[in-house]
Amino acid sequence: MRTLPVGADALLVEVASGEEAQALHAALLRRRAEGSLTAREIVPAARTVLLDGLPDPARLAAELASRPVPHVPPRAAETVEIPVRYDGPDLADVAAHWGVGAAEVARIHADAEFRVAFCGFAPGFGYLTGLPAGREVPRRSTPRTSVPAGSVALAGPYTGVYPRSSPGGWQLIGTTDVVLWDHTREPAALLSPGTRVRFVPVASTGPAT
Repeated sequence: MRTLPVGADALLVEVASGEEAQALHAALLRRRAEGSLTAREIVPAARTVLLDGLPDPARLAAELASRPVPHVPPRAAETVEIPVRYDGPDLADVAAHWGVGAAEVARIHADAEFRVAFCGFAPGFGYLTGLPAGREVPRRSTPRTSVPAGSVALAGPYTGVYPRSSPGGWQLIGTTDVVLWDHTREPAALLSPGTRVRFVPVASTGPAT
């Protein structure tokens, strides 16, 4: 574990893996809820956690450095179900990479239980972990200039859903009509770190890919 000061009242904590980042994030959230930690924001990323609004960052840095990352069981949380049509333009490429048929890609993906590890890239975009071991996929060699909103995609060990149209290099395996980000909703983001997610297959209205 490494801690780095960020400004006068923030601290960036670097750990060795995404699993450690998720465990540290969960532990810090629970400490804040219990009242033993004061922090305005606790923001996880792939292998870091940023704490902002700390009264004494140096003291917390010393405390964290003196102990290992705690193992914290996943918090109980409602599972968000996202209906998905497995009709993405990269479905066949993912199937070939996995050495299975397109229907098997859909089955493997829908059978997995995902968890939002962290959010970023665009408002409402969650990086979801939970793909079975050995199912990582590379990004596209040439990113698309425009990926439609609602595209369900894979890259590396992550699954994500594009909340709005944007450029992107992830492998597109499906589509959903679920709104990931709505500024008139409270909270605006459907997904937040720690949220459990399951993808529920629905029939495609178009031809099979």
